[in-house]
Amino acid sequence: MNQKLNQKLNQNQENTELLPAKPQDVMMLTAFSKWAFESDVQVGAPALVGPPGYKSNQFYSQMNCAKYLYSFFANGIIVGGAVLIPGGNPKGTEVEIARIFLNPEYFKKGYGIKLMQAAEAMFPDAKTFVLDTPIWNVRTNSFYKKLGYIEYKRNEEFVFYRKDREE
Repeated sequence: MNQKLNQKLNQNQENTELLPAKPQDVMMLTAFSKWAFESDVQVGAPALVGPPGYKSNQFYSQMNCAKYLYSFFANGIIVGGAVLIPGGNPKGTEVEIARIFLNPEYFKKGYGIKLMQAAEAMFPDAKTFVLDTPIWNVRTNSFYKKLGYIEYKRNEEFVFYRKDREE
């Protein structure tokens, strides 16, 4: 990890953890998701929009029932979440990071890095992590590249990234 990332992590010594979401977390996670994705208008989003279901309690309840929804905590308080889908390839060694989001009050403070590290650590047997992000989103494209994700494909709307775990 580069020196700048380490400095950002050291500035923030709070205890963080990523845990499977509980049903009572869904409303708060939905609110944070809506807030986070709608903040993307500041980095090029054409409107106050997000990925499918980004502001839907029903969507996040379904993800929770499927065991794909996670709550991200800082000092015991939920500050964000993730939808993580394991088994994306025939060998079951791939994890799709379908989405991550933080309460925007926690942006640019090292929490996104810790969330991604925790997401990767949740799946110690995974060999590959994949995700996608809109082409126009300068913030997320830069973020994933800093974390070692490599673009492997793009279409008119999205950039697709992967990160292979070192053995």
